[in-house]
Amino acid sequence: MTVLDGLERVGDLASTYFVVWILVFAGAALVTPDSFTWITPYITPLLGVIMLGMGLTLRPVDFERIVERPRDVAIGAIAQWVVMPVAAWVLTVVLSLPPALAVGVILLGAAPGGTASNVMTYLADGDVALSISITTVTTLAAPVVMPAWVVALAGEQLQVTFAEMFSSIVQVVLIPVVAGFVLRLLLDRYAPRVAETGLNVFPAVSVVAIVAIVAAVVGANVSNILGAGLVVFVAVVAHNAVGLGAGYGVGRATGMSEDRVRACTFEVALQNSGLAVALATAYFSPLAALPPALFSVWHNISGPAVATYFSRRSRAARTDATPAGDD
Repeated sequence: MTVLDGLERVGDLASTYFVVWILVFAGAALVTPDSFTWITPYITPLLGVIMLGMGLTLRPVDFERIVERPRDVAIGAIAQWVVMPVAAWVLTVVLSLPPALAVGVILLGAAPGGTASNVMTYLADGDVALSISITTVTTLAAPVVMPAWVVALAGEQLQVTFAEMFSSIVQVVLIPVVAGFVLRLLLDRYAPRVAETGLNVFPAVSVVAIVAIVAAVVGANVSNILGAGLVVFVAVVAHNAVGLGAGYGVGRATGMSEDRVRACTFEVALQNSGLAVALATAYFSPLAALPPALFSVWHNISGPAVATYFSRRSRAARTDATPAGDD
């Protein structure tokens, strides 16, 4: 077995047990917070690494797909941009969340789609190309859309300007994504084997980065989790559930095919919680980072559960369509 094969196996192991690593290290952070709080200053660079990995997954054909299917891409992106921020604001009002927690939930709602949506769409037998296209559009638009929503919904609680948030999102999202895209182009042309291995290994790097971010936020919020953890968990679960239901409903109502409905479901519901954590940490407080950190844990439980349900439906449909007597 070559070194590259070994790295690919490590990547598969890390990705396969992603939820396990999240739960294990989040639990460890609750018990020994000092072991993880030192990571807090590195949350923004870690997010940059994650976004670089997303850029590595992009190819020119992904942008061609946006042009080829503008209707479904636009529907998915608009649904994500509207449903999740509004749902976040409603939940902060209904649950009477304290200002810091409210800002965290709104940051989460205003965040673009996360790469987890692409993985869940794949596991659900959905339209992965559409999923990647919607994630790309919402991510590239994040420097404008995200601060606009945050200022609109939490303006009176903010001590940060639109321009400051725009600049931060460009630095931690747009530049790394573009850098990853350019690097992928160069590797595909001059070192295709390295590019292939990188695509298998980099998810493991992203897993490590996400786990580190979640553990750091949990470690910095042990007392808050023990005191206000239930209401935050309720907000996170409800927010995710609204996204899943709305994404599925919008896909159905607009006449998408079943595989595209599944892509829309995950694109609307699964946010880039890492970006919300980074912005909350940089501009607000560790408490504001708590909702998106818990969301990172929860959507990696709900997402696979829904994906498994969809996948079983697909298998059942294929079985029903098989003529009697066929093997």
